This record gives sequence, structure tokens and C-alpha cells, in this order.
Amino acid sequence: MATFSFCKCSARRNGYAFNELLFGIRKGRNGFRNLRNVSAFILPPLYKKKFYKWRSLMGKNCRVFSMDARERSRSLILKSSKQKRVPVFVMMPIDSFGIDILGTPKIKRIKALSVSLKALKLAGVHGIAIEVWWGIVEHTSPHAYDWSLYEELFKLVSEAGLKMHIAMCFHSNVHLSSQQKGCVNLPLWIQKIGAVDRDIFYRDRNGNFCDDYLTLGVDDLPLFCGRTALQCYEDFIFSFLEKFDLLIGHVIEEISVGLGPAGELRYPAHSCADSRWRFPGIGEFQCYDKYMMEDLKIAACQEGKPQWGGNGPQDAGCYNSSPLGVPFFEGGQKSFLSDYGHFFLEWYSGKLIHHADAILGKAADMLKKYQKDDATSVLLVAKIGAIYWWYQTLSHAAELTAGYYNTAQRDGYDPLALVLFRHGAALHLSCLEMMDTETSPGYFCSPEGLLQQLQAVSKRRTISLTGRNCSERFDKAGLQRIQANCYNSEAETVRSFTYFRLSGSIFKAENWCNFVPFVRNMNAEQ
Repeated sequence: MATFSFCKCSARRNGYAFNELLFGIRKGRNGFRNLRNVSAFILPPLYKKKFYKWRSLMGKNCRVFSMDARERSRSLILKSSKQKRVPVFVMMPIDSFGIDILGTPKIKRIKALSVSLKALKLAGVHGIAIEVWWGIVEHTSPHAYDWSLYEELFKLVSEAGLKMHIAMCFHSNVHLSSQQKGCVNLPLWIQKIGAVDRDIFYRDRNGNFCDDYLTLGVDDLPLFCGRTALQCYEDFIFSFLEKFDLLIGHVIEEISVGLGPAGELRYPAHSCADSRWRFPGIGEFQCYDKYMMEDLKIAACQEGKPQWGGNGPQDAGCYNSSPLGVPFFEGGQKSFLSDYGHFFLEWYSGKLIHHADAILGKAADMLKKYQKDDATSVLLVAKIGAIYWWYQTLSHAAELTAGYYNTAQRDGYDPLALVLFRHGAALHLSCLEMMDTETSPGYFCSPEGLLQQLQAVSKRRTISLTGRNCSERFDKAGLQRIQANCYNSEAETVRSFTYFRLSGSIFKAENWCNFVPFVRNMNAEQ
């Protein structure tokens, strides 16, 4: 039986051995800043009295923006406390499992995976984050759940002495996976429905579809063999909890419920499909499928402005535009500052918030029985996207197209935080490794400013935080930045951190020698 030592020489040998065994790699070296005004308008300073007062356009769904006495009594108020340590999870490799040509889900390289899990445990890693794919489990037909792959995988992880964070994935990663590795599509029966009715997927103004996730327009429509999209998600969660009941709260400590593309609550405004978007483009609004357009028309009529329901914003640029010179994101009669602009953006973001409220509400209700004992409770988690480019402009254009109505004078994350607060869910942040100085000044990025805003919102609404990195970092500066953000003295300590993700690079000698001390520092008393 091999033993693992963490001195430099043995780390180098073990690192190369792991690479060859697991990944087939041979030995070799290889805050806010000052806001920049992109319009001719001078707006009130941040956090002053609101420039506009608006009523909600959500109709019966407007309750998600307020907390009346009835809602407060139902809320799962999280106790705010300073943790002394931050457990580290490591996300499974993207290509660790899939479906073979016969349609059978399989784990790849089981023996090698088992060895790497034991190494992570010895390094001090707390647990493994595992993506549970709708497209694998309910692959062939409705209600035909095949949990065999995950039964085998969970056994492997628990035998290594590791805990689990479960990420329920109701999206496809076909357009997210590099070199098409580890691709998992939506269930086959969903794809067949989509082949007949393309409007169950998001569509942009040019008619391009994004089939990574079902459009919010079908949340409440029984188009899926008699079920609505929300009922499909609910049934999947129920089946999972029923199947793995004995692991919940013991081995499974956290469950994040997929809310959109990449599991994040957002629109696919920055889709990599067909190379239609490249960083740092502002993206495009995704509301042109027939079901979303019908909803927009109803909202416009309720507002007494039926002419606003015929289309999305005009003069809003394209995927790879900058907000500079784009009328909707600067000033004008129909810009984001106008009456029309507010109407559309509140409807567009409100659909997302209602989607989160519906799914998290169902999940929270099903998890209540596990919350009776603090020793066996499980943390419900909601992920959002880290849209940090153009953050230092007035409009925050890239956030607006993604569905976050967050601008220089409006906190767009507070309504979402209220939903999470009511359902006792934690907010999952990414970009914990990023620094403003590492971004191009011409793109007005501020990952630090975005993170500070989200930390402030979570503290104000007393919701817990979990986090991860966006890009693979093994350098000391990047790992130190993660630790500093997790233990920010002006914010609540992050409940847990997920390293994104396990790959061949982690076992390279120089990387392993940085990663192990990082994990141990996160585990140490602070």
C-alpha cells in the first residue's frame, strides 16, 4: 500500500505518479473603485435615496420582494457566527463519468479515482463536490431514475472518509466543456420534446437558441409529458432524497440546486455556443422564445403599456459589444434609466427571482426533516454567476443581460438575498481568487467590488456564504487571496470553499506543495 509524504522530493514523485495513473500525463515541466461614467448623465451617488420609486410588475409573484409577518414566521433564520475554520471541498473531474454507447452511466478510471480521493483526504481535504446530472439519472424517459452510477460513486467517496457537496444539475454542459470532455446533455426525452418545440429553450433576438437549460417561460407549463418544468425539478430532488436518505446530513453536508446555465441563477446571456460570445462582451438579452414573449406581453398590459410587450430592448448591442456607445446602456428615451428600461429590467430579473423562489421553496420544504438536529442538518445552497466585467460602469451592462438588475444606484442582489433568507439557503460565490489588478483596466472589471457587494448583502440579510474559485490557481498569491476572502474580517466567514476542480494539474509537484499548505491553513484555527 503506497504512503504519501508531503516533503518536496516525495511530493514530486507522488505528483508524477498520480498524473500518470489518473490522467495519463507523463513527467515533464512545462470594493468598488471609482465609477467610470459611460453616459452623458450624472446620476445620484451610490446608496443615496433612490432616484426612482417603482411598483413591482410581478403581479401575484411580487411577494418575493417583501417580507411580511407571515413570511418572517416561515423564514429559516440562519445564525450569524464566525467560524474558526473553512472546510475545503474539491470538485470532481469534469470527465470522471458519463454515458457509454449503450446508454449506461459509467465511472471512468475507478481505481485511479479511489487513489486520488485517499490522497486528498490525507492532505486535509474535507469533502468532494459531485455534480448529479439530470441528463444521466432521468436519461431515457420521464420518472425512470437510474441512480446506480451515484450509488457506486458515493460509496467510493465515503470509503475514502470524505464528506460530500451535491450539485444538482438541471443543465447541459455541452457548450461549457473544453474539448467536449465529459459532456452531459439534457435528458434524451427532453431533447425529443425540444426537437418539436424549440421554444422550450432560451432564444435571443436573432433567433439563436441556447439548449443548455429550459427557458423560464415553461416553468409552469405542462409541456413535459404532463409535467411542468418546475415539477420535473421537484420530482428529481424528491427521488434523490428518497434514494440517499441515510446519507443526508451525515455524509452529504451540502446540496446546491441547479437554477440555470452552469447551475447558476442567470440567463445564458454569455453563451459560448457557436463562439457567439467572447469575454468581455456585454452579452444579449434571452427573452425571445414564444413563452417568455407571451409573459412579457401580459406584464406590459398589466402596466398599462401594451406597446412595451412587443419586443425586448432595442439598441442594446450584441454579444461582443462594449457598453460604450450602446444607447440602451447609456442614456436616452429608452435606455436602462427610462420608464421602459425599468419596466423591462424588473420583469426580466423578476422572472429569475421567482424561479429561484419556487425551486428553493420546494427544496427547503423537503429538507426540513433533516434540519431538526444541528448535528445532521444539511445546507441548501444557491449559486449565482460572477459577472464582474463592466462592473465599474453606471449600467453594469453584462449583469443586466444576465438577469441581475444591479446598477451603480440599485442593489440588484438584495431581492435574491431575501429569497435565500426566507428559505434558509446559502449564497454560493465564485471568483474568490480574483483581484482587480489582474484584470484589464479597459474592461472596467471589479471582481473585488462584486465580492464586497455580495458579502455586504449576505451580512445584511443574515444568509450564509459558500464559495469557489473561477479559474484554476495553484500559485501562492491566488491561494492566499482565496484564504483572505474566506476570512474577511469585515464579513462573515465563508461556511465552506470548493476548489474548482480536480485535474492532473493538482498533483504536479510544485502545485501540490502549494495546495496542501493551503488546505491545512483553511483547516487551522483562525
